[in-house]
Amino acid sequence: MSTPATVLLSALAPAAGWAVHAWRLRARLDTARRDPLTGLRTRDGFTRRATVLLKDPRAVVVLADVDRFKQINDTHGHAAGDALLKATADRLTHYVQESGVAGRLGGDEFAAVVIDDHGTAGDLLAVLHGVLGRPVDGQDPAMRTTVSLGWVRAADFPDDDLSGLLRRADEAMYAAKQARAGMRRAGLGRLFATVTGRRAGRTGARTDAPVVGVAA
Repeated sequence: MSTPATVLLSALAPAAGWAVHAWRLRARLDTARRDPLTGLRTRDGFTRRATVLLKDPRAVVVLADVDRFKQINDTHGHAAGDALLKATADRLTHYVQESGVAGRLGGDEFAAVVIDDHGTAGDLLAVLHGVLGRPVDGQDPAMRTTVSLGWVRAADFPDDDLSGLLRRADEAMYAAKQARAGMRRAGLGRLFATVTGRRAGRTGARTDAPVVGVAA
């Protein structure tokens, strides 16, 4: 074999090894950023992708919280609770599809960022709210719950970053949960001043009254 060919093969072997090593590292990193139960991105992975999507003025931030989740766990067991979380994640993923991102922020709290191409986010989220409240396949039909949704258009608050938009969506979601309204959009108008937006003990609690709008 000629000397140039030998040199070329000697150079290619380490390069190929590093390429495989880099691929394995990326795969491990992606796995680390996935919730093992639901397969959704964890907070770190969600934040990275959501931040990119928020550069689009059509972006919509959604926060979803399972109602009465502790009661489900206490009554039907943790396996049933896990099945409910997995079903919620699967349904949210179907809604988001490849153009957006969904993540599990912790416990029974989920978030998503989608691009609202046609200005119909409110209508689509109303459909999603109904889907999220359906019984879970293979589980006791008596295991029924709903999911409260809060959402906000990024364009309505151009000075807010992802953290700020999530707080607003969280305030709207909590207001919807308190009023049993199902879903609510952050927008114009003030709600009753006793609502602080973030539930007790959660980070990002605001001391001022939240600015949220009607369910739409």
